[in-house]
Amino acid sequence: MPRDARELRGAWASFQTIRYADPPPELAALVDHYWGVEWDLRGQPPYRQKVVPYPCVHVTFRDGEVLVTGPARRHVVRVLEGRGRVFGVAFRPGCFRPFADAPAATLVGRSVPAAEVFGAVPREDGIEEFLWARLRPDPLAGTVAAIVEHVRRDPRITRADQLARDHGMGLRRLQRLFREYVGLGPKWVIRRYRLHEVGERLAAGSVDWAAVAAELGYADQPHLVRDFTAMVGESPTAYAQRYAR
Repeated sequence: MPRDARELRGAWASFQTIRYADPPPELAALVDHYWGVEWDLRGQPPYRQKVVPYPCVHVTFRDGEVLVTGPARRHVVRVLEGRGRVFGVAFRPGCFRPFADAPAATLVGRSVPAAEVFGAVPREDGIEEFLWARLRPDPLAGTVAAIVEHVRRDPRITRADQLARDHGMGLRRLQRLFREYVGLGPKWVIRRYRLHEVGERLAAGSVDWAAVAAELGYADQPHLVRDFTAMVGESPTAYAQRYAR
């Protein structure tokens, strides 16, 4: 099956617009950003939008439906058709737990009606007040968020036991915290951020695969390529074709 040409070299920008905005200061410690997508595909076939996973929980508003979507282990595909928009709230990794009654692990790979999580349905134009009213103090959320931020910023972090030592705790405690607050384990989170760096390098230009594999803690280049393909849903070569040069 031939590849959709709208995936290549930034062509998706011809029919969709993506915007980001910062949350208010009182929510900035827990909410990473707001995002919105608008598209117009009238007169065109549906578009399969590939979404790569991050260890975040989102609250989304689309066509009158309000969902809480947990982190996914692998890429997912959202079908865009006709004309539409989605507005979303992206929580910092580990920081949705203060708003929910269940561990983040219960949301992994799922999208559930917001009413099932909150006991009420938020409005898009009142989401900040809604969240603020449901916020419960939880200092561990900030601790976990700081650990995930350490992973994101430091490419030298390639193993979960290394991360646990850096934060003065045992590996089992780190794993329990991640299950409760992130939903996915520290090993997955580390791998995701290291592969994100690969994606950024692909978007910027060519990659020395052997050097990158060694730098990111992989035994060899094929292991890196297999991990990238499993996570993102396509080979590094195919992924690179998405970006304009």
